Amino acid sequence: MAIAPPPSPSRRDPVVHDLPSTSLPTPPAPTTGQEPVPSTTGTAVLRCSGLRKRFGERQAVDGVGFSIAPGETYGLLGPNGAGKTTTISIVCGILRRDEGEVVVAGRPMDPGATALKAEIGYVPQDLAIYPDLSARENLSFFGRLYGLSGATLRTRVDEVLQVVDLTDRAKDRTATYSGGMKRRLNIAIGLLHQPSLLVLDEPTVGVDPQSRNAILTSVEALSAAGMGILYTTHYMEEAERLCDRVGIMDEGKIIAEGRRRELVALIGELDRVRLVASGDLAAAAAAARAIPGVREASNRDGEIDLLVEEARSLLPRLLETVTGDGVTIRSVEVIEPDLESVFLHLTGKALRD
Repeated sequence: MAIAPPPSPSRRDPVVHDLPSTSLPTPPAPTTGQEPVPSTTGTAVLRCSGLRKRFGERQAVDGVGFSIAPGETYGLLGPNGAGKTTTISIVCGILRRDEGEVVVAGRPMDPGATALKAEIGYVPQDLAIYPDLSARENLSFFGRLYGLSGATLRTRVDEVLQVVDLTDRAKDRTATYSGGMKRRLNIAIGLLHQPSLLVLDEPTVGVDPQSRNAILTSVEALSAAGMGILYTTHYMEEAERLCDRVGIMDEGKIIAEGRRRELVALIGELDRVRLVASGDLAAAAAAARAIPGVREASNRDGEIDLLVEEARSLLPRLLETVTGDGVTIRSVEVIEPDLESVFLHLTGKALRD
C-alpha cells in the first residue's frame, strides 16, 4: 500500500437509516447500510461490511459498509468527527477493526496483509514528502520502497509526473513547491506502484484554485482509466463533480448512500425556476400551474417563481406557455437541488462543521 511516511524531522440505490422509505427512480434495491451496496460497474475492488471501531467510550465507526468497482469514484462525505478517517484507516489495513470485514481485490484485508496492501494507494491528509529532495528523487525513493527499480522505476516516475502535471518541475527541490504542487506530488507517490484502489483523504485542502482543478482533473482521468477511487472531501462541489456514488456519514454511520439524483429524491426536493419577466405575471403564473409537473407557481416584483419536476425537460413547454400569455422573459434561472441540501437535511450540519 502506498502510504507516505511521516515527514522528516527537518521539516464522493440509496440507503437511509431512520428515515421513511422512499420510492426511487433508479434501482438497485436498497440495503441496510451495514452491508455493502452492490457495485454496478464491475467486480468490486473494495467491499466492506459491518465495520466497527471503538475508542474508549466513543464508537467512532458503527456498522459501515460500502463497495467500489473499477473505474468508480466513491465519495465519503461527513462533518469532522463523523468517522471517515477511521474508516479509511481500517480499509487500508492501518488500523485494526473491532468487527466487520474488508475485502480488497477479492482478498480479506487486515493489518498483517502486507502483500495485499500493494493493491492500495493511500494519499493521507497530511503532506509527507522530503523537502530537500526533488520530485523525481522523492518518487525514486518511494518507488524503491515499493520494490521498483531500474527502467521500470524510471518509466513509472515519468508516467506519474505526467499524470499530476509536474514534469516541468521534476528536478526542483520540493521545498520550493506551492502547497498544491506538494499535494499533487503526494498523489503521484500513491500511484507509483499502479494500485487497484486509490484512497484520497481530502486531497485539495488548502490548495490554490489552479492546483485544485489540476488535482480534480487527474482524479477524473484515473477513474476513466479504470481505477477505483475512495474520495473524502469537505467541498461538496468536488463530490458533485467527481463521485459516481456518495455515502453520507455521520456519527460513525453511513446514513444515506446513492447516486446524486437518487439522494436528492430522498428528500423530495424539486427544481426551482425563476423567470424575470414583464407583463401579466399573475395570469402567466396561473397558466404555468396548469402544466403537469409544475407543483407551485407564484409571482412577485417582476419575477415568476416555480417549483417543478425535472426543470430541464419541462422548460421549453413552460416558456412557451408563459410567453403565450403575452409575457416577456428577460432571464431564466434554474436551481437544481444538490448534495448540500441533502446533507443538511440528513445530518442537520454543514459539511465543513
